[in-house]
Amino acid sequence: MSAADRADVVRRARALLGRTIVGHGVSVRITEVEAYGGREDPASHAFTRTPRSEIMYGPAYRLYVYRSYGIHLCANVVTGPTEIGAAVLLRAGRVVEGVELARFRRGETPPERDDNLARGPGNLAQALGITLDDLGTDLLAAHDGGDFTGVRLGPETRAARGINSGPRVGVSKAADVPWRFWLDGDPTVSAYKRSPRAPKAADPTTLRP
Repeated sequence: MSAADRADVVRRARALLGRTIVGHGVSVRITEVEAYGGREDPASHAFTRTPRSEIMYGPAYRLYVYRSYGIHLCANVVTGPTEIGAAVLLRAGRVVEGVELARFRRGETPPERDDNLARGPGNLAQALGITLDDLGTDLLAAHDGGDFTGVRLGPETRAARGINSGPRVGVSKAADVPWRFWLDGDPTVSAYKRSPRAPKAADPTTLRP
C-alpha cells in the first residue's frame, strides 16, 4: 500500500468520528473507530479475497456486517476506493436518539449506564438493531424522510473533541499499527485490549500510521 493510500485510509476513518449513524430507529454519534487497509493489511478481512470480503472491494459507504466469534455482529463502513478493500469498524458511540429503544435492544440497562449502550462494536450494532440483512446497505442513499427503518450515515461533521490514536484492539497481526481512533475524553470509548496472540508490543516511537 502506498503512502497516499495509507493516508487516505486514515483520513476516511477519522472523518467518521462525530458523525451520526442511524439504524432502525436509533441514532448513534460515532466516538471510536478502527481502520483496516484491505488487501495489504494482514489484520483485514479483505487481506484474502473471499465471498465474505467481496463487498469490501466494491463502492465506498456500503455497510459490511459480520459475526464476531459466532456471538455478536459488527458494523463496518466500506471506505474504498474500489478494489482497495479498506473499511472502518465502528467500535463505539453515544446514543443521541431512540435511547429507550436502544435500552430495550441491549436488555435491562439502567439510565445511568447509558454511556455503555453503544460502547464496543457488538453493543453498537445491537443498539442500532443491525442484522445480517443490512449487509450491503448503501449508507448514503437518499430516503423520503418518512418513517425510515434502514441504516444510513448522517451528514459529515467536524468532531467537537480532539482525536487520539493507538493500536487496534484484539488483532494478532499488524497489532501495533495505530489505526484505532477515538474522541479524547469521551466516556463511551471502549477499553484497549491487546490480543494474547499478538507479539510483544513495539516501541511506540517506531509505529507508522
